[in-house]
Amino acid sequence: MKKYISAMLLSAVFCILMLGTIHAQLIQQGISERILRFHVLANSDSACDQELKTKIRDAVGTYMSEELKEAGSLSECKEIAGKQISQIEQVASGVIQREGYRYPVRASIENCRFPQKTYGPYTFPAGTYEALRVVIGSGKGHNWWCVMYPNLCFSGSMYGIEEDTGKRLEKELTAQEYAAVFDEGEVNVEFQLLRFLNHVLD
Repeated sequence: MKKYISAMLLSAVFCILMLGTIHAQLIQQGISERILRFHVLANSDSACDQELKTKIRDAVGTYMSEELKEAGSLSECKEIAGKQISQIEQVASGVIQREGYRYPVRASIENCRFPQKTYGPYTFPAGTYEALRVVIGSGKGHNWWCVMYPNLCFSGSMYGIEEDTGKRLEKELTAQEYAAVFDEGEVNVEFQLLRFLNHVLD
C-alpha cells in the first residue's frame, strides 16, 4: 500500500511539474510574439573586441532610435528595422573601419535563443525571441542584448529604462505575461511556477 501511495504521489508531482513547465513555456512564447529584441555579438572576448562591440551597439542604437521614433506597433518596428538592414551594416562597418579593424559585419532579423535577462524591474524568461541581430566578425565573443520593442533600449541616457516603459510594456502584453516579467516582489516566471505548485499541493 505504501509503495502504491508513494508511486501515486510521485506521479502527481511529476504531472504538476510538467504542467508548471508547460505553463511557463506558454507564457514565454506569448511574450516572444509581442516584442523585438536587439542583439549584438562581438568578434571575440578580447578587451579590444568587446570595446568595439560597445561602440557598434551605440552607433546602431543611436541610428535606430531615430528611425523607430514613429513606430507605434511591433509590426511597424519590424518593418522599419527590416528596411534598414543594409544601412545598419553600413553604420557598423563605418565604426569598424574608424577603429582600424577589418571585420565583416552582418545584420538580420532572426530567431535567437536568449537566457533569462533582467532590465531594471523587468525579467524576461529564457527562450527563443525574434531579434535584430548584428554579428561582428566571427561573432564568438560575449554578446549584448536588450528589448527594442517595446523600447527598453533607447532613452535620453541611451540604454536606460524610460519612465513610461512600464505603461507601454503593459499595453503590449497580456495581464499574465506582464505579471511574469514585472520583477517586483514575488512576480516573475519562476515565482509563478512556485505559486502554482503550492496551490495544487495545498
